[in-house]
Amino acid sequence: MRYNNHAHSTIRNYTERLAKWVTPIWRNLEIQTITRNQVSELIFHDPEMQKMSEHSRKTILKMIRRVFEMAVEDGVLDRNPCTGIQVKVAEVEQKVLTKTEVEIFLREAMIANHRFFPIWFTALETGLRSGELMSLQWTDIDLEGGIMSITRQWSSNLGFTTTKTQRSRVVPISSELSVFFNELKTKRKSETDFVLPHLLEWENGEQARITREFCVAIGITPIKFHDLRATFITNLLVNGVSLAQVMSVVGHHQIKTTNGYLRKAGVEVRGVTDRLGYKMPKAEVGNVFQFRKRES
Repeated sequence: MRYNNHAHSTIRNYTERLAKWVTPIWRNLEIQTITRNQVSELIFHDPEMQKMSEHSRKTILKMIRRVFEMAVEDGVLDRNPCTGIQVKVAEVEQKVLTKTEVEIFLREAMIANHRFFPIWFTALETGLRSGELMSLQWTDIDLEGGIMSITRQWSSNLGFTTTKTQRSRVVPISSELSVFFNELKTKRKSETDFVLPHLLEWENGEQARITREFCVAIGITPIKFHDLRATFITNLLVNGVSLAQVMSVVGHHQIKTTNGYLRKAGVEVRGVTDRLGYKMPKAEVGNVFQFRKRES
């Protein structure tokens, strides 16, 4: 089967996890003989699988489904035996900052001269993923044209690789970010080709903890680093940017992913309750009644 369209990290992840949880059960089975009942039995009744969280079992099912999809695409199978099988997982509520909280967050970070300020500001102005931010170089920035090219990302396992979706994209540079980049370029261009400082805590994956702790310290919604991307997306949608434009900027491959942020932003239901037509009763000055105690 073909693996050319998948990142090496994805292939390795699939191989390791399927070898651990699936191969021991299906080791002696031909792929053409595996039935829907056998998939269901593995996911919902295997003793080792039952020790997993629902989220982990959903991930394993997703991997199995994708392998069968590739088998169908290559003509090895006529149909996917995973069809109709689902693991229901309670949706995890992702936190985002409001526009006011973003302003507080950035102002306090600047006042404190926080080491993560350049990274946080760029994340909130671009919606880039952590690995994309770390791999950003000055050659990717076109300040005159007002755009940046996102072609790669960094991960602790593989170093610099292609983006998560295997596709490059163009992200516009806001006027605020343009001013910031010009100032930053003056300070950092002679030091390195990278736009942002490669902090040891960032490389060690501690950015989520540091972001959350700072939010708690200044009294705003305690988000994690990746929630900066969600904040960027949600606030674009709140301000009327189209789904197509948001998808293009943040690199979403499927519209259902962006639609999830649309629901979070409440764009689809905004103003609906105004149609109820109820009126708040106005307070009016009325007669004051005095009650006397009855004499016996």
